[in-house]
This record gives sequence, structure tokens and C-alpha cells, in this order.
Amino acid sequence: MSFLNVTGKNFLITGVANKKSIAYAVAKILSEEGANLFFSVQGEAQQLKVQDLFPARPVYLCDVMIDEQIKSLASLLKNDAHEIHGLLHSIAFANLKDGIRPFHETTWEDFAQASHISLYSLLALSRHLKDIFAPKASVVALSISNTRATNYGYLGPIKAGLDSSVAFLSKSFSPFSEVRFNALCAGPLKTSASAGIPGYVKNYLFAEKLTLRKRALATEEVANAAVFLLSERSSGITATSVVVDAGMSANYFDEAVVDKGLA
Repeated sequence: MSFLNVTGKNFLITGVANKKSIAYAVAKILSEEGANLFFSVQGEAQQLKVQDLFPARPVYLCDVMIDEQIKSLASLLKNDAHEIHGLLHSIAFANLKDGIRPFHETTWEDFAQASHISLYSLLALSRHLKDIFAPKASVVALSISNTRATNYGYLGPIKAGLDSSVAFLSKSFSPFSEVRFNALCAGPLKTSASAGIPGYVKNYLFAEKLTLRKRALATEEVANAAVFLLSERSSGITATSVVVDAGMSANYFDEAVVDKGLA
């Protein structure tokens, strides 16, 4: 038996975009460890991509803004998997077609849509999957580190809400199960999704200078931490936000960075 002990266990992976995404890296590791994978995607184009990346694995369509579709997903999973040992929540969206605007100019329509997709979907999925979660299942929500970057826009406060929600979900599930909920807060990464954020590349390059090792965080490093949290080996961790940023958040006042900023 491997250390992770995920062989033969069932995991639902949401939000696989491409080979650069954290969700893909997590799924790849779990697959290599012998886990059974089930995928959920928002649209048909993405369904075809994931089917190509993971042939013979079930890929379900589920628009998380439509409650009936989440109910249908739960029903399909109950029939196909019977029980789920882990859920990776990797779903986020912000309308940036007009670029980054000052936070105080955020419209309710944009904020509500992003909140529904990026935050409320975790609650909705957890509620509808409640009866097919294994007694000690693990739910991991992908979030962001505590950078509070301006160009992350209104998705920053929404991700903060996601971090808070894992504690309340852990409490809410505790009377009847040992299902665990944690957030994994990653520093800047080189992913396709992040590349679409205006000004993100400069943040990524600056973050690399702030890491203690002066080397950027790799997607695989975040995925490794996610797989650990999804496994039973992290059984003592719940209601927590785990930061993976190569020491960046402890190094804002690195002498070399300060000297360069004052030059």
C-alpha cells in the first residue's frame, strides 16, 4: 500500500482546464496512484478536452449556477461511483472583459455571478453530495495566497469568502460525519487561467523574487499538497486554509527587495 492509500478510491475533480491547470496535475497524480477519477465540467467544449486528457474516465456536464444540474450530477455519481472519497473544487470565474476596474466600481451583477460560480458552488456541491460522501471524505477548495493583488479584482474578496466557508462547512458536517473541508491557498502560478488576468505576469515575476528560494512556485508543488489534503494521511487537518507559496508571504521585507523598491 502506498503512503497516500488512494488506490481504488473515488475522487470528483472539477475545473480541469488543460495540462497547465492545478486540477489536471492533481488528477494526474491521483490516477498514477490508482484512484478512480470522475470529472465535472461547465460546458461541452471542456468536456471534450477532459475526455481527451483522461480517456475512459466519466466526464459529466454540470453548470454550477443551475441547482438542478448539481442534483443530476449527484444522482449520476451515486449510480456510477456509489460513494466519493474526495472532492477537488477548482471552479472560479470573474468577468474581466472590460479589464480591471477599481474595486469600488464593481457591479452587483459581476460580483453576484462570480460569487455564485466561485464560492457558492462549493456549498451547493457539498450539500447535494452529502449523502454519497464517504464518512471520512475530504473536500479541498483551491484558493489564492494572501497577496491581495489589486489586479485580482473583486475575485480576491470572493476567494476570502471561500477560505472562510471551509471552516463553516467543517462545522456544519461534523454532527453526522468526519468529512473534512480545507482551502489550499496557492501563490502566483504559471497557468492559462492566471495568464488571462491583466498585469498578472508582472505579479508572477515579482512573486518569484519574494520566494525564499528565489524560484517560482510550480503547479506540481501545489498539486502535491492538494493530493495530500485529499488523502486520509491529512486526517487531522480540517477547517483550515493551507498556504503554499514557497515562503513568499514571510518575505515581503527581504532586504534585496526593499533596497530595489527604494532605489
